[in-house]
Amino acid sequence: MSANDRAMREILRKPGNHACADCGAPDPGWGSCTLGVFICLACSGIHRNIPEISKVKSLHLSRWEDHEMQFMAENGNELMKKKYEAAVPVYYYKPSHKDCQVLREQWIRAKYERKEFSEPGNSLVYEEGTRDGMLMKRGRDNGQFLSRRFVLSEIEGTLKYFTKYDAKEPKAVIKVDTVNATFQPEKIGNPTGLQITYLKDYSTRNIFVYHESGKEIVDWFNSIRAVQLHYLQVAFPGATDAELVPKLTRNFLKEGYMEKTGPRQTEGFKKRWFTLDRRRLMYFKDPLDAFAKGEAFLGNKENGYSVSPGLPAGAHCNGAWHYGITIGTPDRYFLFTCETESDQEEWLKHFTDVISAQMSPQEYTMEALFKHRH
Repeated sequence: MSANDRAMREILRKPGNHACADCGAPDPGWGSCTLGVFICLACSGIHRNIPEISKVKSLHLSRWEDHEMQFMAENGNELMKKKYEAAVPVYYYKPSHKDCQVLREQWIRAKYERKEFSEPGNSLVYEEGTRDGMLMKRGRDNGQFLSRRFVLSEIEGTLKYFTKYDAKEPKAVIKVDTVNATFQPEKIGNPTGLQITYLKDYSTRNIFVYHESGKEIVDWFNSIRAVQLHYLQVAFPGATDAELVPKLTRNFLKEGYMEKTGPRQTEGFKKRWFTLDRRRLMYFKDPLDAFAKGEAFLGNKENGYSVSPGLPAGAHCNGAWHYGITIGTPDRYFLFTCETESDQEEWLKHFTDVISAQMSPQEYTMEALFKHRH
């Protein structure tokens, strides 16, 4: 091992240097010799797109000059976080290595290129309290993406969209406290694809949008989160930010195909797209449907909810898939089958986690609404 390699190993042992400075992925293999941070392969690709700010090198394959090594030793992830993340607002979504490219890229650009978080008191675009612009929105019936005007208002606590720019009446008025927004590039088929869900008459409605500009769509996303936080601070004046942030937008726990049968369990098993969002398990004919065909509420196991592998004795499984899951609720049993054993295990793990978790007062309210509705 060369002296250079040994020196690099020493530097990597310093606190904070064992994970990517930008997304937290373990064992970063790259370094920015101009910013003094250690980063993973995926983030190094983003840094390469801003060469005037960041010059990246492989920790193991590149030749490091002495002055570069010294710079890395003097700086490193912890020190640079204090500099570039000094004032990240609590609502701002900090992506992890599991998040999509557009979120990670805009986080990296916001930090190092625009230096948005380097000083407290910077005026940030997400905090203007209102946002008005055009997004490409998928048509509910024909699946075509058309330009639609969206307006976010903190004062009204709403997100509206209009079919024409100068339309007087909005097509929908969505209350921000019922909104969820989650990036779904693969599902939507666009690298900036964003799924917005909200409650309409206690049913979940999906809207799929994108924008040509990654910055624009991520600005919308974080503006929605800023407005939501403001709304919650007013609604729950005693709550801390740490209690409120988990109530902002969230990623789904799991999505994917399973087969299901109806409540009488005599109908054939049909393939459906499932989305597990906290305690709501929704199923759709197609991943891009506007409304769920049905949904189940998963309460706590102490209140009569259960999940187990396999199907009940005598259940007639005529589908192509054979890895069964049975969910019991106080009202009925839901029977599902998965294509592979690993799929079955993953769904079971998520279902078990959900029914093992304590319920919040809001979730008890939701459970009551579900019972009332069904």
